[in-house]
Amino acid sequence: MRRVVVTGIGFLSPLGDDILTLKEHIIQKKSGVKIIKSWQEEIEAMATIIAAPIVEQDYKDIPRKYRRSMGNVAMMSAKSMQKAIWDSGLEEHHIHDLKTGLSFGSTMGANESLMEWISLVYTQKSFKGQNSMLFLKAMSHTVSANLAAMFGIQGRNIPTCSACTSSSQAIGAGYESVKYGMSDIMFVGGAEGLHYLSEGVFEVIGATSTGYNEHPHLTPKPFDRDRDGLIIGEGAGTLVLEEYEHAKKRGAKIYAELTGYATTCDGNHLTTPSRKGMGNVMNLVLKNAHLSPKDIGYINAHATSTQKGDIEESHATHAIFGNSTPISSTKSYMGHLLGGCGVVESIISMMALNEKLLPANKNLDNVDPECADLDYIREHRDTSIEHVMSNNFAFGGINTSLIFSKI
Repeated sequence: MRRVVVTGIGFLSPLGDDILTLKEHIIQKKSGVKIIKSWQEEIEAMATIIAAPIVEQDYKDIPRKYRRSMGNVAMMSAKSMQKAIWDSGLEEHHIHDLKTGLSFGSTMGANESLMEWISLVYTQKSFKGQNSMLFLKAMSHTVSANLAAMFGIQGRNIPTCSACTSSSQAIGAGYESVKYGMSDIMFVGGAEGLHYLSEGVFEVIGATSTGYNEHPHLTPKPFDRDRDGLIIGEGAGTLVLEEYEHAKKRGAKIYAELTGYATTCDGNHLTTPSRKGMGNVMNLVLKNAHLSPKDIGYINAHATSTQKGDIEESHATHAIFGNSTPISSTKSYMGHLLGGCGVVESIISMMALNEKLLPANKNLDNVDPECADLDYIREHRDTSIEHVMSNNFAFGGINTSLIFSKI
């Protein structure tokens, strides 16, 4: 059976754009959450005025002929993919090969472009004079379409659009493409831009943190007794997945082996989390990776800091792992990156694997007594591990789990 390894990484996140900076900020327990002043000016009486933006970027290095059809979510993805290509050492002939593909996802396209399109139609009562590029920026597969055009991808192109599992399902689709011989190389990942529309969706359903607007660094608080909801963030990430022998032949550096992927659906409720569904996907990924619970040295939890979600996830995890496996949610540092969370959290998980750094749960002061008895990491641990699990759960009852292993 073909093996799948990670040979390149690129990302933009609220904590930085390279592994060294990301690691230092996690060690310092730095928060990426900030007050977003523009939200206060654009929307009256927002309950949450804080979020986790990326470091400001200059996108002028993206040629205009590609940039003109890109919104912020596609431009962030393009930057992350370029970083991953540089990091991997891939050459042009590798990128344009028919056995090289991509799989990328996001919850939405560019919200700002969608808003502009709708506003123009609503005020003008006409489609005349509309900028056709607005749709290309806002469409749900804008990321994968624009990346394929910019980088000349001629193999598989698999867009994923499943909210919080968008990029982890993209990683899984790429993994299966390489493992089962459809591709030798897959660029995989996802992204999400920051916009008040996304925050508003969670505000309407009562899922956002509202009590820390004046102290943004104190939220979100996954698994904590005093948590009051999630904080959205923005970011983008790309992994280069490659068949092991192909990578060895070209002398590529290898970050980790992707040894397991699973995705399941609760088949029950669109927004209510299910510990049964979460447990199903964790059990399945262990089976697919031919590992047992005791083999996993660290779990990067989905835990977004919502009331029910954290409780259900903790009990689903405890039913499989007991209280012996270290666990933390790195959303406590940078909020919920939605379509980008799976890939950025995978990068942090591989950092834990390679740097012997198990990230602490930031803002975990008092474990919620309703959460299960787990080994919640309170302070960073310098621990050597062999396998890490990264979990994500989305609206619609969609569940994903990934396992990365030392090689």
